[in-house]
Amino acid sequence: MIPAIDFYAPSRFAPLPPRSSERFARPRVAPSAHGEQVRTQDDRELLLRAIEPGDVAAMQRCFSRLSPEDIRRRFLHAMSELPAPMAQRMCRIDPAFETAYVLMDESVQPAEMRGVGRIYVDAATDAAEFSVLVEHDWCRLGLGALLMQRLVDDSRRRRLAELWGYVLQENRPMLDLCHELGFTQRMVPDEPGTALITLKL
Repeated sequence: MIPAIDFYAPSRFAPLPPRSSERFARPRVAPSAHGEQVRTQDDRELLLRAIEPGDVAAMQRCFSRLSPEDIRRRFLHAMSELPAPMAQRMCRIDPAFETAYVLMDESVQPAEMRGVGRIYVDAATDAAEFSVLVEHDWCRLGLGALLMQRLVDDSRRRRLAELWGYVLQENRPMLDLCHELGFTQRMVPDEPGTALITLKL
């Protein structure tokens, strides 16, 4: 059981990137015994924590709720299911080269995964590739910004030189968010409709 926290004590909120005029108000964040408790503008609560090996089933259920468009934007190609071996690999990370955060909804049982953000570190280039996904019904609440800021913070903690990712040009919300965070963008010549976005750290 996570202890109750006064979400409205401003001094306890973690800093988040500024939001655009199109994005809803930032979620309120406070520390908890198992991560960070997040309260959204519409008064829903989530737990932000590191991914765990036991999250495989929740990850597969989360995938099953995604639309084909959501899947294509996240994986850059169509997928009909998330195979168990792939889900297991995504939940059993090597902390030397990976970081992954999940947003868990513990108001239901079993707890459901509503969002996930991760980086993969390439030591040879001193850079990391990122990916972020938030379930459709939880979008436009600042949760993508929250995950991205945690990934940027972790990349800086690792003293990496650059954070990068591929984003479809049609995925305007993600491109707008990354622009707010200071990423630059260029097209990928051999991948029409795909942008490479990078942030110098």
